[in-house]
This record gives sequence, C-alpha cells and structure tokens, in this order.
Amino acid sequence: MPRSTVSYPNQIDEKHLIAATIDHTLLKPEATARDIEKVCLEALQNGFASVCVNPCWVPLVAGQLTGFAVKVCTVIGFPLGANQTEAKLAEASLALSQGARELDMVQNVGALRSGDYSLVEQEIAKLADLAHRHGAILKVILETSLLTTEQKVKACQIALEAKADFVKTSTGFSNAGATVEDIRLMRQTVGPALGVKASGGIRTLAAVREMLAAGASRIGASAGVQILNELSGFAKPSSPSPAGNY
Repeated sequence: MPRSTVSYPNQIDEKHLIAATIDHTLLKPEATARDIEKVCLEALQNGFASVCVNPCWVPLVAGQLTGFAVKVCTVIGFPLGANQTEAKLAEASLALSQGARELDMVQNVGALRSGDYSLVEQEIAKLADLAHRHGAILKVILETSLLTTEQKVKACQIALEAKADFVKTSTGFSNAGATVEDIRLMRQTVGPALGVKASGGIRTLAAVREMLAAGASRIGASAGVQILNELSGFAKPSSPSPAGNY
C-alpha cells in the first residue's frame, strides 16, 4: 500500500475540512462501552477522520463504523513503547484482524535514546509492512517531550526509511504534548512524503489552527466536538488539558 502524500486544508476555517483532520480519541482506561459508542456516534455526526481507542475496543468500534467512511484507529505498544517487537506485532495483527485500519504505535523511545537505531527501524518496518498488507496505515508516535531536537529529527528519518505513513508527536500520557515547534521540525524533516499528526493537549480551535498551519495533516484530540462547536460559536475555548487527556 503506497504512502499517501500530504494534503493541507485550503481554508482551516471550514468546519468539514477541520473535522476531516481529527482522530476522535478516547484512550482513558476508565472508558466504558457506552462511552465508546458515544464517541463513534460523534465521529459519524461530525465527519471525523477516525475513532482512536484502546485495542480492547476495536471490535466494538468496527461494528459501530461498518459501512461508513470514518476509520477504526487503535494504539500499539501504548503508552510506553517499551514492549518487545513480537508483542507489538501480535497486538497489531489482532487489531487488524478485528477491523482496525489505522495503527498508532509508540516507538521504542529508550532504544532510540540509546542510539540503537537498527532496532527502532526494524520494528517500525515490520509493523508498517504488516499494516500495509491489511490495507491499513501506520503512525509512529515519537513522544517528542522525551527527545532532544537531534533525536526528533533522527526518529522522523527512521520512520521515513521504515516506510511508516505518519509521524506523531505524543501519546498524551507523558510529561507534555504537541507543540507548534515540534510540528514544524517534523514537517521539515519528512517533507511531503509522510503525514504529521499533532496530539496531546489539543483542546481548542486556536491550537488546531496553529498545528495545521505549522504542517500537521492530522490532529489527535478527545475534544473534537468542542473544537467544532467553538468554530460554530457554540462553545467557549477551554484551558489546555493535562497529559493523559489527549
């Protein structure tokens, strides 16, 4: 499956264009089946790109979204990325068999920081190949708040070489989330070949606009409905969320 080139919204004030960039996300461990069903309904009503949930909810989400354009997205090796490659592959394989079509995997952050670039690249390459054989895409979560500028650049280069489809800033569960500066750096490094996903603490329309203008092509957020309501004038901007609330 070839990687998609990046396309930016021409007008980031248009509701449907912004909605189409958002992965509507619910990764809280206390989420219930009813919560997941509500997120699916919101995604269908608003035209979000995907619903992103923990792996145990993939069958439920796949059932809710069957026949619709909204994709089923799940996380792999989440939130630490410290699983062995075989465990990540097994988790991804099961999720794909149950209907996931977008995988957001956490790279092995410790291996990258240790300079074990071969391990990081081989793991991403194996997951990318698996995803592509199922007609799915792979997003690589860098966890940028734990990396130096040089490590962020190297991680993006590795993801590009390993044939991932996106690089992504954060899990939302570390000590910080997405920043405009990181999005600019990631876009500069991968160019138009990969998507760039901003995630972690994005809860306002202003933040979405900043991320898209900086080069993001996808937004991970649990506040997607609120963001769109803000665009329509039905909601007031909220304060940024702490880590863990995506």
